[in-house]
Amino acid sequence: MSLKPIDTLLVANRGEIACRVMRTAAAMGIKTVAVHSAIDQHARHVRAADVAINLGGAKPADSYLLVDKLIAAAKASGAQAIHPGYGFLSENAGFARAIEQAGLIFLGPPATAIDAMGSKSAAKALMEAAGVPLVPGYHGAEQDVETFRAAASRIGYPVLLKAAAGGGGKGMKVVEQESELAEALASAQREAQSSFGDSRMLVEKYVLKPRHVEIQVFADSHGHCLYLNERDCSIQRRHQKVVEEAPAPGLAPELRRAMGEAAVKAAQAIGYVGAGTVEFLLDERGEFFFMEMNTRLQVEHPVTELITGLDLVAWQIRVARGEALPITQEQVPLNGHAIEVRLYAEDPDNDFLPATGTLALYREAKAGPGRRIDSGVSEGDAVSPFYDPMLGKLIAWGENREEARLRLLAMLRETYVGGVKTNLAFLERVLAHPAFAAAELDTGFIPRHQAQLLPPVNELPAEFWQLAAEAWRQSSPGATRSDDPHSPWPQVSGLRLGLPAQSDLHLSCQGQRQLVRLRHAAPSTLTLNGEVLSDHSSEQRQQYSVLRRGADLYLHYAGELRLVQLVDPIAEAQAGHQQQGGLSAPMNGSIVRLLVEPGQQVEAGTALVVLEAMKMEHSIRAPHSGTVKALYCREGEMVSEGAVLVELAATEAE
Repeated sequence: MSLKPIDTLLVANRGEIACRVMRTAAAMGIKTVAVHSAIDQHARHVRAADVAINLGGAKPADSYLLVDKLIAAAKASGAQAIHPGYGFLSENAGFARAIEQAGLIFLGPPATAIDAMGSKSAAKALMEAAGVPLVPGYHGAEQDVETFRAAASRIGYPVLLKAAAGGGGKGMKVVEQESELAEALASAQREAQSSFGDSRMLVEKYVLKPRHVEIQVFADSHGHCLYLNERDCSIQRRHQKVVEEAPAPGLAPELRRAMGEAAVKAAQAIGYVGAGTVEFLLDERGEFFFMEMNTRLQVEHPVTELITGLDLVAWQIRVARGEALPITQEQVPLNGHAIEVRLYAEDPDNDFLPATGTLALYREAKAGPGRRIDSGVSEGDAVSPFYDPMLGKLIAWGENREEARLRLLAMLRETYVGGVKTNLAFLERVLAHPAFAAAELDTGFIPRHQAQLLPPVNELPAEFWQLAAEAWRQSSPGATRSDDPHSPWPQVSGLRLGLPAQSDLHLSCQGQRQLVRLRHAAPSTLTLNGEVLSDHSSEQRQQYSVLRRGADLYLHYAGELRLVQLVDPIAEAQAGHQQQGGLSAPMNGSIVRLLVEPGQQVEAGTALVVLEAMKMEHSIRAPHSGTVKALYCREGEMVSEGAVLVELAATEAE
């Protein structure tokens, strides 16, 4: 059988997965083609490609989800194959068929396999027929609220609503009681339609304290299929993975084999070809239940690559050419341990809501043995509300789990991001938590340890303000003379002959204000952009990193990078301009639904407006009972973070 030629590859995606696929393709001597939306024209994946083609538009529906434009771009660039990445059209059978009908190669499974597993409902039925244990649930065709109400009542609350055609936490809602079902179902259906073009849902029993363990499978067109060990993906927020590792801690070889063989059986049953993942819930007793099969490369595939030494994208390309798998099941390596964290632009202190803005500062950890970074952004890039908020992934390998954990912690401490809120400090707290170090893992890890992982924002101590003021003084332009760095004249030290050296700085950080009076340098070592600013001897010296970006200063303090700015005391009086009683947008996004009208009486917790950002819906709810006085937005409108959406007058106490 002759091999299919692939010398030019189009990547129908963006961000870190596009960059990651292109890296392997380039190493194999394959020319790469990027596609991009109008607002992604300067994105990192575009710069990494040999050829870039503009799809236009901004929202995925107007760019990355346009099948005809993607295929036209492939033909125009001379690409023989298309890699879908993950998300977008990666599990769309229609896309796979359109590529095949156009005479091109799809770097994914056959459309029939996507059909079989692309619908969670159909996949459940298939697994049930194959004898694979399932979580109790309803996976039928009827989609009205009464059908789901009856199913949930039969299963027993809490239940989990899931998009039949989706993944990644989109179109997924936990429902604790019957009164919440109708609203949650409607919201999940809208999210599913927006993200996947398919609003069908299923409902399952919400299993308490489960582990999320998945099996990486790979099959070729010659009838060979094997599993490449497993990954534990139990650390999740908003039903989306945050930390993944391989192999799963504490998994006995017998259980690994049983889950692996079940996953291979599932893949073979649908004639699978390429990379795929079979996901299971694993309970405390060691029983596993089939969840779904993702017919694509997973976000967390790097941890599998690090413990096996294999390049899964290279395997995808070779299998798509028609080559056979190069090893047998008995030859699959399992060396050491790997852990990955997902770096998101989001606000952990505000229910992990996505964040938007410009990356005023972006510095990745140093490369080295056992260290890997897959990212899709660069300093100066804009984080828009239209796409998933993941900036990249940090992955560490070690001879054992503890070595990998400590190495990854070091990488997190060397990573600096400014300009948008991120989960960087949160990730560090997760990895440093004693329960994570002890591998006490399940999907309830974050809620259970919320007090330690999401501590309240406390008042910053005097030590911090003193350090911040000293850092600001030493990093200010003109703090030293280029022709004579030892000259005292340009230094902003507040030196006055006959008086003590003193300078006053009005600073702000994390919504707090402080007047700092500097009389002498702080007894610490300060480094600016990697260079030592001051080195004052003391019994115990602590080093703090400082980075300047124009008028912004970033000080790494107490495990977190903190933005420090100079404040104009006069301008401070003009703050607090937001309209009294106004409810504002927590992020940039578009208004999906208005649920109230002016003059309407509402109770505390009532959903008023539904905002869509980064492919997920967020409800703006009444903080107290009252009367809707005015609406300042309309359905379909794009709004900016902080924009007042609703004016709500509180109900007067009787």
